[in-house]
Amino acid sequence: MFSFAHPVRQIVVASECQKIFTNASSRIISSVRPSSTLAEPSQPKVHTDSIPGPKSLALMKELEKLQSIGSVQFFVDFNNSIGNYLCDADGNMLLDVYSQISSIPLGYNHPDLLRAVQDSRNAITLVNRPALGILPPKDFVNKLRSSLMSIAPQGLTEVQTMACGSCSVENAMKTAFIWHQRRKRDGRDLTPEETESCLMNQPPGAPILSILSFKNGFHGRTLGALSCTHSKYIHKLDVPSFDWPIATYPMYKFPLEDNEQENRRIDDQCLAEVEDLIEKFEKKGKPVAGLIVEPIQGEGGDNRGSSYFFKNLQKIARKRDVIFICDEVQTGCGPTGRFWAHEHWGLESAPDIVTFSKKMLSGGYFYRSQLRPDQGYRIFNTWLGDPSKLLLLEKVVEVVKRDNLLENIQSTGESMLKGLKEIQERFPNHVENARGIGTFCAIDLATVDLRNELIKELHKSGVHCGGSGARSLRVRTSLTFTKKHSDIFLDRLNYVLTKMSTS
Repeated sequence: MFSFAHPVRQIVVASECQKIFTNASSRIISSVRPSSTLAEPSQPKVHTDSIPGPKSLALMKELEKLQSIGSVQFFVDFNNSIGNYLCDADGNMLLDVYSQISSIPLGYNHPDLLRAVQDSRNAITLVNRPALGILPPKDFVNKLRSSLMSIAPQGLTEVQTMACGSCSVENAMKTAFIWHQRRKRDGRDLTPEETESCLMNQPPGAPILSILSFKNGFHGRTLGALSCTHSKYIHKLDVPSFDWPIATYPMYKFPLEDNEQENRRIDDQCLAEVEDLIEKFEKKGKPVAGLIVEPIQGEGGDNRGSSYFFKNLQKIARKRDVIFICDEVQTGCGPTGRFWAHEHWGLESAPDIVTFSKKMLSGGYFYRSQLRPDQGYRIFNTWLGDPSKLLLLEKVVEVVKRDNLLENIQSTGESMLKGLKEIQERFPNHVENARGIGTFCAIDLATVDLRNELIKELHKSGVHCGGSGARSLRVRTSLTFTKKHSDIFLDRLNYVLTKMSTS
């Protein structure tokens, strides 16, 4: 269904770069020509006894001389990775159901993206990274419209670009704080006390406000985002956090279809807790300016709230004048079968702010026009994203629509979830709680040790995957992942579980 050219082997030579700078009219960049054509392998291929293999282990020793390697799994040969197959430094070809933590939209070295990079007309965008907040390129408006705004959540008419997920979340929260204070001032001018006290981190210029977040959520590792992150202690240990309210995210009983009444009760309890926390923090003198929530808690265990929960959460936010921030850093750009996971909820209107990154290739957030700061430099940094990433995102959006990739993810996801449920029935002592929407899927293992063993064995069987939460195996595919790939994954998963259950 999908074909992929081999990745590039050449770089722009210095003499041609010089021509770009000395003779702008020529705008010459070296055409990047694949040295060969490489199709996806038909199956994973592993020839080392374990992963990481010897070459990755040697590279890890070298890297350890320069930085901590505690999180490094193995090294990747991106030159020979292709489509949904990741090639490691030892030449093993692994079916990738993790996609760089849900960050690869079209698979590795997609030909349309390679052609975009090869196009000499894009050379200037690639070699000049502007300070977008003060000196955007002349085609920036058109690029925003043809990329980000072409897939904007309904009703969100403005967008702010950022470089990554954490800074997207951080500045979305700042936007909520700025809006809260502007509404409180009700049009009056700033006072000298406000402008001076904020420089000393003191009220009234630095007000005492809060953001409500949810247990098991993950929103990033910068200080504000980290205060809203509650998935693993290793993310937060030894780092100061704000005293902000933390509500309970719904944790349902499975199978969902057999526990609707009980799960509705869980929703109502969580919603009542949200209202109670907003009221308590108002009385504590720490008003809640915004709440932030993931449609599916990707890092915290693939927990997913119901449409009922999110509809009523939005009603609470509106009633309390709290900005509703939907963090779609991991779920945005199609892995659930729609561009935005919140579209599955059937909301009357989109959340007030929707953050994005990962598969979107650049960070940022969409927001309602009334939330626009009333002064320059309120939401600002040097780069505010990267136009070269918008160039690639424009192509990604084109390919997603041209090749009907959202429909592909919907049908592939249905097949995958059916297969996961069958495996769950086959191995009831090992696997439970199969769940998913699109290919954004997960299963729970009986223990964390069993989950970790499963990941290692899947690596040795040619499937690259990852965990989430305490004991979940999470699936995060590219949008070009088809039923053919899903069948291979399910077959290897079945094989490994059979091996583990009989050992």
